[in-house]
Amino acid sequence: MRLLIFISTLISCFTISINAQNGLDNPITKAMMDVYQQQLDENPQDYDVYFKRAIEYYNRDIYNNALSDINNALAYIPATETDMKLQALNIRASIYEATKDYEKALNDLNEAYNLDKNSYSILYRKANAEYMLKDYIAAKADYKRMLRLNNRSVEALIGIARIAVLENDKELANEYADNAVAIASSDANVFVKRASVRKMMGNNIGAVDDLIISLSMDGNAKALHELIELANSDYNSVITGLSNAIRHAPKVGMHYYVRGVIACEHFNYSAALADFKKIVNENLYNYHGLHKDIAKCQYALGDYKDAIYNINYAINGDQQNCEYNTIKAQILRASDRADEAVKFCDIALKINANYTPAIIEKGLNISDLQKQEQASALYGEAILNEANNPYYLLLKADLLDKKLNQPNDAKYLYERVVEMNFEKTNINSLKGFALLSLNKYDEAIAWIENILQNTTDNDGIKNYYGACLYSQIGDTDKAFECMKTSLQKGYSNYHNWVKNNDTNVNVAPIRNDKRFNSLMTQYSLIFK
Repeated sequence: MRLLIFISTLISCFTISINAQNGLDNPITKAMMDVYQQQLDENPQDYDVYFKRAIEYYNRDIYNNALSDINNALAYIPATETDMKLQALNIRASIYEATKDYEKALNDLNEAYNLDKNSYSILYRKANAEYMLKDYIAAKADYKRMLRLNNRSVEALIGIARIAVLENDKELANEYADNAVAIASSDANVFVKRASVRKMMGNNIGAVDDLIISLSMDGNAKALHELIELANSDYNSVITGLSNAIRHAPKVGMHYYVRGVIACEHFNYSAALADFKKIVNENLYNYHGLHKDIAKCQYALGDYKDAIYNINYAINGDQQNCEYNTIKAQILRASDRADEAVKFCDIALKINANYTPAIIEKGLNISDLQKQEQASALYGEAILNEANNPYYLLLKADLLDKKLNQPNDAKYLYERVVEMNFEKTNINSLKGFALLSLNKYDEAIAWIENILQNTTDNDGIKNYYGACLYSQIGDTDKAFECMKTSLQKGYSNYHNWVKNNDTNVNVAPIRNDKRFNSLMTQYSLIFK
């Protein structure tokens, strides 16, 4: 049961949360908000109503509305109502913290602190705001004030440790961080805090060890999130740490699962598959979601037959799962069974009509069946759901351009991709492929070269996209250079290498070159 709960936590770390604003659609909440509005219509200076409504907006992450209401509350709170003013300042500071406006948050926290000099929580938030604003002298002074209020304050010790790292006093940083752990060794969160200090010092192995301890204590979601983030910058340290933990405790399924998921996220599907199978084969835990994970790895490795078997097992365990049915559709499409794939997309969409991956997958299969107008409509629906997903825009643009003879509409979508607000070094923007479709080859090359030369490619994905872009341009030498680097770094999505032909984000133009098969053979071990 514990692993099941942990898996649910893990999945949530990889899933985009539903917009909290949807809570306003709840009939009870809507009725309450209507009552607040009626009260304000009767008395536009009712600060208590503004205050209460601000909290409702804040709790639903609707920060603009929350800020407007709390500003009105503060404008109308009488000078004699110091407790109410203190609460309102705290709420407004929280809004500013949530929106990362630390300067304004600090102004409110300073005012709140002047109203209550003995408030540990206000002092802590004040110190953190100062830290975020890089006023380390003020932050250290406030952390020390916290220690005077509570000489066993873990938060203060960790705060001082972080500042010691910035002051290049690693010995002091270790001392304060270790003291924090000694004080609260039964609290999983303290190990996450010490991990943050160790990470700042460049001690990633130590940070991973702390995060694994935290995970082992209670499946700590924060520890899991930090471990996943650390893997993005130092994959080897995370995998090494998890492997060490497995050697010391070879029957803990959670460690295999975390290692497997992280390996999968970094396109090391063979290693991920081995970990997932280990859990099932040794009865460390048996849960239909594990068979979904196995199926995803087998699909990526081009083993469609076994992938179908495992996704069927998962579906038998949960027939009302949108993701499972969509994955089956993907596998069926890869097996050239588009008619069957559409049926499973429809099953997924019957469960949840707005499940975007199923909408896209149905569009891809409908397009394979030469129903291009229907495919275009499905892509359009997906874009309405996720307007900032560049791949969806590229799919629709490519279809409009090459199959529906609508070049102007396609150009508009390509330009939307180019204009999206991504960091210049974010490979997921796919900007270069849109530029390529707009015949802006030099800009497309500049985009990919900026990424390849100025960022670290930990798992080969960036060089895979480089291979895709250069193969589409026709620069085969450069394409194979990127392909070799990608394979060396372990990018083992066999399906993408040999089968994927969607849009222009693929290596299809170089597959008939003898160098392609030579490289695939040379690095065949990563696919086994």
